[in-house]
Amino acid sequence: MTGKFMTIDNIPIELTGEEKNLLEVIRRTGIELPTFCYYSELSVYGACRMCMVEDDRGNIHAACSTPPKAGMTIYTNTSRLRKYRRNILELLLANHCRDCTTCEKSSDCKLQQLAQRFHITGVRFPNAQTKPDPDCSSPCISIDHSKCILCGDCVRMCNEVQHVGAIDFAYRGANMVVSPAFGRPMAESGCVGCGQCAAVCPTGAIVVKNEISKLWAAIYDSTKKVAVQVAPAVRVGIGEEFGMSASQPVMGKIVTALKMLGADYVFDTSLTADLTIMEESAEFMNKLKTGAKLPMFTSCCPGWVRFLKSQYPEYTDCLSTAKSPQQMFGAVAKSYFAAQKGLDPHKVFVVSIMPCSAKKAESELPTMRDACGDPDVDVVLTT
Repeated sequence: MTGKFMTIDNIPIELTGEEKNLLEVIRRTGIELPTFCYYSELSVYGACRMCMVEDDRGNIHAACSTPPKAGMTIYTNTSRLRKYRRNILELLLANHCRDCTTCEKSSDCKLQQLAQRFHITGVRFPNAQTKPDPDCSSPCISIDHSKCILCGDCVRMCNEVQHVGAIDFAYRGANMVVSPAFGRPMAESGCVGCGQCAAVCPTGAIVVKNEISKLWAAIYDSTKKVAVQVAPAVRVGIGEEFGMSASQPVMGKIVTALKMLGADYVFDTSLTADLTIMEESAEFMNKLKTGAKLPMFTSCCPGWVRFLKSQYPEYTDCLSTAKSPQQMFGAVAKSYFAAQKGLDPHKVFVVSIMPCSAKKAESELPTMRDACGDPDVDVVLTT
């Protein structure tokens, strides 16, 4: 054989020179090495130790932080490693809320999946976790420290990718938690509501706030007409969740499903995205003519708007004054559309199905209401 090779579980693997660590090489072979704290787009943290491997000399290494070298011989699933991983899982479960049947992430929780994979049918240690005291102050996400395994994924995502820095580790040792600065509630932090912390959280410690019950209440209310708008990105996201290719159209399936659930009307948010483009274009042309401050930034994304106002407040007056497509749809549905259909606008219940949790906070802004105080959008569901 020519080239540089290493051996993984008795299989010779050629190194390309582009692998940053052993974990990448191992996964390229099709071996699914368990991890909690590893994401390729984030810095290496090496906290969970689930990815430990054993070399031919009996030494163990963290695969996420060990660079591959030609001539290495490693094993990923020895008896010693399996016992090691089971012990880690038991210790995590001993300090974890075990209300799995009612947890928001049940059946989609990595801790639950790995406990099943390694056949953890009982925990030898007493449960040291205190009673759950979730922080539900944010309109976008909820945090439950009793389910946190301190993997650091959310902290690194917020700091390294989103560059917001709303959360970090606080305190030390057994008292360590993930929290906004000075223990403030999430609603009082610099959080922009993007929900990326919830997207990488392997357990139910950080989840997008669930408002499905509000939708069911509206559907069961015979006096209300439920109008649902679906964002373009949702079509792809829902298709992928059900194993469909990104090119396969699923909007028809979504409309059918929503109608069967009880929705009265279903729209595509692309309708008001076009209106937003027209409004922002007119505003930009007016700024050019009047010599107003430039550049002009879009106001379509509430996460971006919150980020700009908190991180770069000097540019706040550069934001477009146009509503986002989501909010513009709500306003149109409860005015023009209601008039066209002869409906009482106060009885039109607008539901948004969006890919971003920041839309939840946007719908609750006091500026996103009509003259009577009714919200443009009543409920936002996040995919």
